Amino acid sequence: MSTRKIGVYICYCGGNISDYVNCESVRDAIAGEEEVKVAKTTMFACSDAAQQEMIDDIQQQGLDALVVASCSPTLHLFTFRGVAERAGLNPYLYIQVNLREQCSWAHTDVPDQATEKAINLVKAGIAKARLTEPLIKTRIETVPRALVIGAGISGLRAALALSDLGLSVFVAEKSDKVGGWVAEFGRMYPHDRRGQDLIADLVREAGLRENVHIYTHAELREKSGSVGDFTVRLDVKGEPVTLSVGSIITTTGFVPYEPASGEYSYGTDGVLTLTEFKRLLDGSEGGLTYRGRPVDTVTYIYCVGSRGSSQKDTPNMYCSRYCCNAAMHASSLAHELSPAVHQFHLFRDIRTYGKYELLYQDARQKGAVFIRFDGEDPPQVEKSNGRFRIQVKDMLMAGEELDIETDLVVLATGMEPRPNQALNDVLKVPVGLDGFFKEIHPKLRPVETVIDGVFIAGTAQAPRNSAESVASSLAAVAKTAALLKKGYVELEPLIAVVDPETCTWCGECVGSCPYSAIEKISFGDKEIAEVNTSLCKGCGACVPACPQGALGVKGYTDGQIRAMIDAMMIDMVEASRG
Repeated sequence: MSTRKIGVYICYCGGNISDYVNCESVRDAIAGEEEVKVAKTTMFACSDAAQQEMIDDIQQQGLDALVVASCSPTLHLFTFRGVAERAGLNPYLYIQVNLREQCSWAHTDVPDQATEKAINLVKAGIAKARLTEPLIKTRIETVPRALVIGAGISGLRAALALSDLGLSVFVAEKSDKVGGWVAEFGRMYPHDRRGQDLIADLVREAGLRENVHIYTHAELREKSGSVGDFTVRLDVKGEPVTLSVGSIITTTGFVPYEPASGEYSYGTDGVLTLTEFKRLLDGSEGGLTYRGRPVDTVTYIYCVGSRGSSQKDTPNMYCSRYCCNAAMHASSLAHELSPAVHQFHLFRDIRTYGKYELLYQDARQKGAVFIRFDGEDPPQVEKSNGRFRIQVKDMLMAGEELDIETDLVVLATGMEPRPNQALNDVLKVPVGLDGFFKEIHPKLRPVETVIDGVFIAGTAQAPRNSAESVASSLAAVAKTAALLKKGYVELEPLIAVVDPETCTWCGECVGSCPYSAIEKISFGDKEIAEVNTSLCKGCGACVPACPQGALGVKGYTDGQIRAMIDAMMIDMVEASRG
């Protein structure tokens, strides 16, 4: 390889780096490094002015590799790749060194050692830059069609939004009817519209669209291909249906927590889950009654099945969020049916966030009594003489023990992930510790999964109310449209590669690949492994699995990694000798 001309830029990050790392010393230490043509410091490398300075240096100094020592690549990797590209340099000839999270913030109490470490990190980046090669993204033509799995409110709303954007949509619903849980609800908050009416409007609108196709009794059985061009096979009422789609949006919904037998006397007549109580309210007219008898008192117990408050062996540790709002709304509906009804809310914490705080205020104004209990000492429920007796210690009254007699006990149960193992086996989308489908990043990439072209939304991803579910489904629609509307998608070239001369095909790499991106092919008179470039994510799991050392990852070759280690080790060895 010919001699490189490398430009190195060390960022102060407005003090985030320079307060603990002597950036001028770092620059001086690497300015004399072999093949370093430009070495500069800058207050904010990501600023427009600094970016333009880099572009000018690349063009005027003939730089053919770029190193920026700044913050995490998560934030600005693509920023500086863009700088290289605008200057006419291949974006994969750029290396980012993380001096903020991996150095200055980690060693705020030892600035001298932080500076020494920063020098070594930058030298390692330079060593890698010497061995970089231009890489080209893989371009795949996309299919302007999408598959939506699940026909609840999230799935239906996503289908209509995709249709509005001119994309054809196939909706696969496992049950015999569409609408999910919302189709079973009467009045909902905060809009006070009936759930059945909301779903009926969506279904009616979908029926008017020629590019929306809804299948019931439909399950996904197979998926092949990659982002932009998937081939999927559905089982629709026992018959196979094969479709070609560019993306998949998963909106499979949730199941409500089912209390253990005896949990707060669940299983006893008169102890209802919040879902069951909502059905009772929706079906009541002229007063709140239960089994033909008027209800005088209702007591709600919160966090049943959430935040670890469960009698099951593996309780859910997360907060389901929507339960407080739903219980407050149910309380308001009960008051409308029977203004004289007494209502007690036994809670650990109230989380009626945002505008839903009005539900809490409304319940209090209508006479509901709120009693806070300790999660370690929950209420005790027992039935006697046709009514329930609840013993609870009120933490707002210094632990005073109260006895409440009530006609109905309503357990504010949370959401649980819908059992989706068969679907998981096909999609290969990971789930979190809570069992819900897991996104790449909750803030930066909230509906994307590690499988390119497969998105998640609604309560398949986390406990949400209907408005939040629809918002996430529209986010998935936006991501899908960004993929499919321009007609092609470009994939990162930082993927695994096989040396055909070294590979002898033992199959070890196949088992190590979580994306099924490696297959066996014929190569001359032998068989070797081949990487499917559209499926590989460049995770590198296959590299150490190969006993022949025939696998590597572009952009992270063995030579580059060794060079980085050597660059850091030289100073360490010299320091130990000194």
